[in-house]
Amino acid sequence: MLRFALLAALMGLTLIPLPAADPPKPVPSRKAVVLSAEALKIHAEAPVFDGHNDLPWALRSQDGATFRSLDITRDQPTLHTDLPRLKKGGVGAQFWSAYVPVDTAKKGAAVTTTLEQIDTIHRLVKQYPKDLEMAYTVADIERIRKGGKIASLIGIEGGHSMDGSLGTLRMLYKLGVRYMTLTHSESLAWADSATDKPRANGLSPFGEEVVLEMNSLGMLVDLSHVSPETMKAALKVTKAPVIFSHSSARAIADHPRNVPDDVLKLVKANRGVVMVNFFSGFVVPEGARAMQKMFDVGRELKKKFPDDDAKFKEAMKAWQKDNDYPAGTVHDVVDHIEQIIKVAGIDCVGLGSDYDGIGRTPKQLGDVSCYPYITQELLNRGYQKDDILKILAGNILRVFRDAETTSAAMNKGSK
Repeated sequence: MLRFALLAALMGLTLIPLPAADPPKPVPSRKAVVLSAEALKIHAEAPVFDGHNDLPWALRSQDGATFRSLDITRDQPTLHTDLPRLKKGGVGAQFWSAYVPVDTAKKGAAVTTTLEQIDTIHRLVKQYPKDLEMAYTVADIERIRKGGKIASLIGIEGGHSMDGSLGTLRMLYKLGVRYMTLTHSESLAWADSATDKPRANGLSPFGEEVVLEMNSLGMLVDLSHVSPETMKAALKVTKAPVIFSHSSARAIADHPRNVPDDVLKLVKANRGVVMVNFFSGFVVPEGARAMQKMFDVGRELKKKFPDDDAKFKEAMKAWQKDNDYPAGTVHDVVDHIEQIIKVAGIDCVGLGSDYDGIGRTPKQLGDVSCYPYITQELLNRGYQKDDILKILAGNILRVFRDAETTSAAMNKGSK
């Protein structure tokens, strides 16, 4: 199955998938998870609200901007996502990512490309009206879910998409954007990325304005991809709970894309939510070590082969082969959930798979049909129904509702 790896997110290129690593010899605590009637019943009550899915860019990459040949009512083996598997996985609400590569900003095309991706999401929803419906508020989500459809929301992955303009940010909100990740893989003048050299030493004064403007709009502040210094600066400034739309726990897997424990403590105080990423390279400890240099290597190879895409891909493939790592299992993802619970509490964790934006998935989490295995493993570890429902959807709904309340308070009395 073709996967879109994180270098696609860095450069708009498809990372060539490697064969899955041989599975480790099973040990009693890491046996394959077996679904029970109890888990399926609990799972059906949520349903899942996932923080990040890159299907819109995957469609564009495989099928062009019109995505006419890929019918997601049918099984799509080159994708993690299609409608039958979304239903099987119990997905009731989804943030679709209006991701565009950071290189578009250097070409002066970030806003245009972002608008195209927002258009893609709207057209995708319009194309499947029996299954999908656009949502802009918590009330919309609840209504759409009761109607048996998947509530579809838009998130922007990287502040480069607003091109330094608060006016653009406000217009993106009017078009349906309900979160923005402050950076992607490269630092901006006003906010620092976790995978690049700092430029703002956290947040610049303009970066603080961005956060407060997002609060005023009711747009969720997303701290995935940003540096720990930027995480802390944003948490200090924000008036509303934040999200990490697709990040995991750094104490489990030491990669800069994950959230350190000292930040998790601040998230607890903020009442935000960390939505756990499923990418093996961020979740499995060996994967995190192997992927530490991925973004730097990609940049260097791009400089070496600026006009030769074939040589770039060949060099990247060779680097991947030399830095292979195991895929891990659903147990590894639940380890991250438990670490976040341990430090920040049960109210501060959710799911942000990053499906169709990642190059390798843990076993039993291969696509959007697999969320019930997380429910089962949480049951296996002693979690009760109410807490499981918080993880699957309740926590992100509460954060979204709090953001709406904050926006209303900030705009009280204004015309």
